Amino acid sequence: MSASTPSAAMIEQRAGKGAARAAKRRRARAGSGRVAHRSFGRNRRPGRTTYVILTLVVLISAYPLYFALQLASSTAADIARNPIPPLALQGNLGENIQRVLDSGIDFWGAFLNSVIVSTVVSVSVVFFSTLAGYSFSKLRFRGRDGLLTFVIATMAVPAQLGVVPLFIVMAKLNWTGELISVIVPGMVSAFGVFWMTQYIRDALPYELIEAARVDGASMFRTFWSVALPSARPAAAMLALFTFVGSWTNFFWPFIVLGAKNPTLPVALQLLQASYFKDYSLIMAGVVVATVPLLILFVVAGRQLVSGIMQGAVKG
Repeated sequence: MSASTPSAAMIEQRAGKGAARAAKRRRARAGSGRVAHRSFGRNRRPGRTTYVILTLVVLISAYPLYFALQLASSTAADIARNPIPPLALQGNLGENIQRVLDSGIDFWGAFLNSVIVSTVVSVSVVFFSTLAGYSFSKLRFRGRDGLLTFVIATMAVPAQLGVVPLFIVMAKLNWTGELISVIVPGMVSAFGVFWMTQYIRDALPYELIEAARVDGASMFRTFWSVALPSARPAAAMLALFTFVGSWTNFFWPFIVLGAKNPTLPVALQLLQASYFKDYSLIMAGVVVATVPLLILFVVAGRQLVSGIMQGAVKG
């Protein structure tokens, strides 16, 4: 009970015994509700149903990858006889992976191209999206809301509609067949701008920006030293998903790069023959291409959690 709340004796003296008893009942109900709320949040544990549902979700999500591993460990003759292989893995995985590496495609060159494209695009998207998100969320300028609405509206336009004019531009610049033709169109994304705008709007107080400006920091220095560290959890998430999207992107690299200087998804497509598809060979290449992403998720998982914990606002 706070100091401003009158006691039961005072209420009885001023309004009578009935009012005092009613005040006691209200305080008792409020106190029991607070205790019940605290105990509910403290003692609640996930039940068996929750674990069953989560286990099913994990199994359903992981099965496509395991199915690709099953095909990669089989032979073409086994797959032809039984399109659904047995649950246990076969013993041909290493042999099929070696066949991928010894095939006519430049696997390691395509692997290096994918690393370069995915890394540069991820860093660029995080930097420019955070910069735009900081501007849209914390700076006041004319047309800010309309421009942000226009950026978000571009997400509704299918990427296929811009392929022809984008290819013409790349041809005019003599960039076709070069990695720069894949990097430059993906250097910033509308989703990244929207994501970082929403996060910085809630995570970065105006007081920190004003304090940095009072200390003599320039606008860009304030962004680099104040806004960017505050947005690290959201930036880590954006970098991870952008890297995965760039690594698995097939449509635009297949059009603009072709078979001369391919990324990894385009190179794996070259494993398919004209009249016969060796699914054991193709799936072995898919498994090899997926391993770096799995390693990235394992390594970045803890970083994401620690970044979120460090970025939490303490009251």
